[in-house]
Amino acid sequence: MQPWFVYILQCRDGSLYTGVAVDVAKRFAAHQAGKGAKYTRAHPPESIALTLPCINRSVAQKIEYAIKQLSVQQKRCWIAGDLTQLAGRFAQNEKGIWLEPSPCLVFEDIPIVVVSDQL
Repeated sequence: MQPWFVYILQCRDGSLYTGVAVDVAKRFAAHQAGKGAKYTRAHPPESIALTLPCINRSVAQKIEYAIKQLSVQQKRCWIAGDLTQLAGRFAQNEKGIWLEPSPCLVFEDIPIVVVSDQL
């Protein structure tokens, strides 16, 4: 099964855009070409700020939604490496892949890592 990714783009006007894709580099190119989301046509992206690998599309979309509920300041904390905002809702496996939460999972025991923004 191919992993899905949640990504955050830094736009030229300083705003952030969050989305999901299987191939982030291809999706980023589409956004830059004006063929992506309506938001990125009005706010062209300049870089990929963060990518998070997810076990499947469903988890990626849930994390995308949760990120979109955060303030810009909280999102910038994520980009800077502070991934604690969603740690109580989602967990990662030993490879850093984001998973569905489990009722028996102790989130404090799971290391949270920043995934390289270089694809």
